[in-house]
Amino acid sequence: MRISAKENYSLFIKPLLWLQKRHYGKVLNPAKLWGRRPTLFWLVAGFFGYLDRRTSPLSPILRSLICVRVSQLNDCEFCVDANGMKLAERCDSVEKIKALAHWQHSDLFDQQERAVLGYVEAMTITGQRVTDEMLATLKQWFDEDAIVDLTALVAFQNLSAKFNTALDVPKQDFCSLPIQPSDIQPSDAPTHTDK
Repeated sequence: MRISAKENYSLFIKPLLWLQKRHYGKVLNPAKLWGRRPTLFWLVAGFFGYLDRRTSPLSPILRSLICVRVSQLNDCEFCVDANGMKLAERCDSVEKIKALAHWQHSDLFDQQERAVLGYVEAMTITGQRVTDEMLATLKQWFDEDAIVDLTALVAFQNLSAKFNTALDVPKQDFCSLPIQPSDIQPSDAPTHTDK
């Protein structure tokens, strides 16, 4: 990491660090940096906690597909690793997870997922833009409040991935699946499931 972890962290953030250690078995590398700014850490943790809540209008699998795809597009090894683990817990299709980097070439993604992934890429890739047609397509499945949640999740994951990439936050080997775009070429990406 380009910024060092502190020796001791504020009591104000120790509950967050404890929760991470309990859930993941260790403190997450980004927390060691966010922990330098306790108020920011709480705000970021609260923001993501709200976006990934059980009552979200977005399904858990869809939320994880969004987070992993944004992570891939930002080339954030930590984010792909941590979000990939969560996607693997939520999605029963390893083939779909492996195909995510090249979703346009796979029939494993339904129309809703394709619309969302196109929106994710339009928001994330420099030079692309969200269009009125994209929003009209999303409205087939989501009301305007849900689209705000969707947009906030994409924006949050971009913030997280860009933070981690800029400060060279290393992965922690949570996910063993090959889901980095460099691991799978389009010709190798699965195109269907064997159910």
